[in-house]
Amino acid sequence: MNMHPRFETARESTVRELTISKILADLVRTLQLIEAEIAAEEERARIFDRSNVRYPILAKSLNDRRDNLRVTIAALEQRLTERDSASHSVADKDETQRHIVGVFRAL
Repeated sequence: MNMHPRFETARESTVRELTISKILADLVRTLQLIEAEIAAEEERARIFDRSNVRYPILAKSLNDRRDNLRVTIAALEQRLTERDSASHSVADKDETQRHIVGVFRAL
């Protein structure tokens, strides 16, 4: 199989970042809904201690789901910040290269 290197364009990068941002917003809203459902279930059962044997099964599963969503959100946020810092470092390199070219032209 002939593999060609793939270079990401600025537009593709922007679209990808927007997509990740939209996914993050949806996940945060879902997280808020789950937290509200947990609170409602705990209130209904009048049991708020997760270590209690009578703690509602629904609340336990929602807590697990909430924890998984938090991990996913953190991973996506980290991915966005890494892309952002990478794009800034590319911009810094471009500026440095322009400066060097200008110095050589002045000589």
